[in-house]
Amino acid sequence: MNPLRICMVTTFFPPHNFGGDGMWVYRLTNSLARQGHRLSVVYNPHAFKLMGGAISGQSFPLHANVETFPLGPPRLGLAGTLLDHQLGQPFAHRPELERFFAGNEFDVVHFHNISLLGGPRILELGRGIKFCTLNDHWFVCAMHILWRFDREACQKRTCLACTLAGRRPPQLWRYTGTLDRALEQVDMFIAPSLSAVQTHRSNGFSRPIRALPYFLPATEADSPVEDSREDPPRRPYFLFVGRLEKMKGVQDLIEVFRTYRSAELVIAGIGAYENTLRQLAAGLEHVRFTGLQSDRQLRNWYRGALATVVPSIGYETFGWPTLESFAQRTPVIVRAIGPLPEIAAGGGLVFSTQAELEAALSSLQGSPELRERLGEQGFRNYQSRYTEAVHIDRYHELVAEIRAQREAGS
Repeated sequence: MNPLRICMVTTFFPPHNFGGDGMWVYRLTNSLARQGHRLSVVYNPHAFKLMGGAISGQSFPLHANVETFPLGPPRLGLAGTLLDHQLGQPFAHRPELERFFAGNEFDVVHFHNISLLGGPRILELGRGIKFCTLNDHWFVCAMHILWRFDREACQKRTCLACTLAGRRPPQLWRYTGTLDRALEQVDMFIAPSLSAVQTHRSNGFSRPIRALPYFLPATEADSPVEDSREDPPRRPYFLFVGRLEKMKGVQDLIEVFRTYRSAELVIAGIGAYENTLRQLAAGLEHVRFTGLQSDRQLRNWYRGALATVVPSIGYETFGWPTLESFAQRTPVIVRAIGPLPEIAAGGGLVFSTQAELEAALSSLQGSPELRERLGEQGFRNYQSRYTEAVHIDRYHELVAEIRAQREAGS
């Protein structure tokens, strides 16, 4: 394929990001640039600041084929950003965005998290093939995560009541035809798992979706030369990696480790639920919190763990810790919800109850052969489905598919 001009449009982009979707855009952008394509990234650093984000000292180098276009201060400041959110259109930056797209021609315009950029009507801007990655459930859930009343995975749509309970003003555009008209501007939506396709479909999303899993760049999956952890454990340990939020289910993990004392539990991450989790773990000397860890430190934590445990109790669209664990030949133990069993298939154990979780811990700790076999299968899964080369080849196929559809319809 000839080199393409591609524009990434996203609210968050490193270093102005909280992880997750921002890192995904960063990885995909650099990967496409390494293939010879020219990339422009439009993002909103002010949204990151308004949400209380703090820039870490981590470096995020960009390929020479990448240009970034951070948006300037929003009109009316915080009020302008809130109007974006409430009106579903790019009020705060509309003139700037219109000038940008009027002055640039792109082969592909790829939208990501646009909730604080004026979505969904920002989808109307730009020309070329339009993709939109469903990094979360924002198009079908005002709270983004299908997490109902901050206590359970959403099984029944009570959207207005849930939004008010979450102390967010209702977005009136969700109750008009605005969303449907905006979604029609996109040629294809991309979901990182089959589960994410299904949860969107079951919540009324009818636009074309293709499942295309995330990937880890080879440079990030490579094992480090030396252990960079501070005070690594001296006992066998299980590992949790992720943001410390209620829906991640770490509270259930801590509860099991009240009685499971033959191994340590290492919890790597930070988040709004951290203080509650630390209180729950008070007195459990074999449960330790490491705080935020660098990519290199995490690779060492993954490599040394008996298994990585992913106990989420809400619907994710993917499961990054599962993939990162597989890249280090470490098996996983995942809850039977959302995409986790799909990604873990063959490379780990699946649980539904606390008793099943404890049995999975015991099985992997008691059988080095089982741990090695599952870890090797997980690594093979990673190599066959979740590498950069696999993803980029499929990305090119999707571009060709849309081109063919347009040619057939012209």
